[in-house]
Amino acid sequence: MRVYLTLGPDQTRAAAEARAAEAAGYDGVATGEHVFFHGPVANGFVTLAAAAGATERIRVLTSLTVLPLYPAALAAKLATTLDNVSGGRFDMGVGVGGEHPPEFVAVGSEVAERGARTDEALDLLRALWAGGPVHHEGRFSHVPGLALEPGPVQAGGPPVWLGGRRPAAIRRAGRHGNVWLPYMYTPEQVASSLAEVRAAAEQAGRDPGSVRGAVFCWGGVAEDAARSRRDVVETVSAVYQQDFDRLADRYLLHGDPDRVSARVREYADAGAETLVFSPVGTGAARDAVVDLFTAAVLPGLR
Repeated sequence: MRVYLTLGPDQTRAAAEARAAEAAGYDGVATGEHVFFHGPVANGFVTLAAAAGATERIRVLTSLTVLPLYPAALAAKLATTLDNVSGGRFDMGVGVGGEHPPEFVAVGSEVAERGARTDEALDLLRALWAGGPVHHEGRFSHVPGLALEPGPVQAGGPPVWLGGRRPAAIRRAGRHGNVWLPYMYTPEQVASSLAEVRAAAEQAGRDPGSVRGAVFCWGGVAEDAARSRRDVVETVSAVYQQDFDRLADRYLLHGDPDRVSARVREYADAGAETLVFSPVGTGAARDAVVDLFTAAVLPGLR
């Protein structure tokens, strides 16, 4: 199983954390993003540019880019530039957002249009990444015969990882996704929705086997399992502004190394080839989670 480690909230540590993750054997680093949210949050393209410049091997993933917050052509330019900066190591995770409607107001986008904007933007990204002049007259974007130069390092553009849980997200992943990346999912849900995504890919005329499975998990690990659960619940409840105590055992990784390892293996058995692990905490507390996960969980996932 491949494992990506999300970078911490202190953006001044992004480069150092990425170097440490590469040295520890992780396959990639990731970061989410918003323009505005309930607390401090990064911009994925900028943070991952710092991570890419500090590393040589590991991949860098936005988990996820809230695509409808960007003009589509600008998102294409940022993604292509990051693919170049990283030497072709960029994975573009895409979501529609909507958890924090005020940020849509702030950037002049309609939250009710986020799905339609994302669908159109993904079509435009693929066209621009294919090379050559693009003529696009859409509902939200107009490109008058322009070519994106330089183009991406990776042929056809960075792999697109799509998240979401609703039927529209399933269809979108089937049409556009290289990787299906749900979050707040049980292993059983991963298995069933991955089958649905692959069926949607086949309906869209794609090879269903070309869509790989992944899962994003908030979590923690500690020798004291009860403390690990408390820390994870506290952090995730604050992030999403709701009580996760009743949901923790279904959706969050927590416990001692044996429990966390067993749960991750359940996700792998369900079809998740990649785990995006988002450790809770800040500063020394986060470092302790990462260190124990690296020493006691990561080796067993190989």
